[in-house]
Amino acid sequence: MNSWTEDSPKRRDKLSIIAEILEIAKDGALKTQIMYKANLSFAQLNEYLKFMLKIKLLNKLVDNRKEMYGVTAKGLAFLQRYVELTELLTEEANSKNGAKFPPQNLLRKS
Repeated sequence: MNSWTEDSPKRRDKLSIIAEILEIAKDGALKTQIMYKANLSFAQLNEYLKFMLKIKLLNKLVDNRKEMYGVTAKGLAFLQRYVELTELLTEEANSKNGAKFPPQNLLRKS
C-alpha cells in the first residue's frame, strides 16, 4: 500500500507559502515567528526570505537590534491578487461540475 493516502498531509506550493509568509509579516514579524507560524525549517525560511527580499515583497527593518520583516506595497498587492485568484477559482469550481480546484492546500487557513 502506498504511504500517500487521502489522509496524508498535502504539500504546499511555493505561491501559497509566499502568501502565508506575507500574511504573517503584515504587521511586522521576527524571523522565528515567521518560521514557526508558517511551519518552515530554518533553511526553507532563509530561502524564501532571500527571494522575497530580492523581489521586494518584503523588507527588513531593525527594531531594538532585532531584525523584523514587513510587507511592502508590492507584497500587499501580491497577497490581494492571490486571495482574489483563489476565491475566483474556488467559486468557479464549486459552481460547475464539482471539480476540486485549486487543491485544498492552497486554501489552508492559518
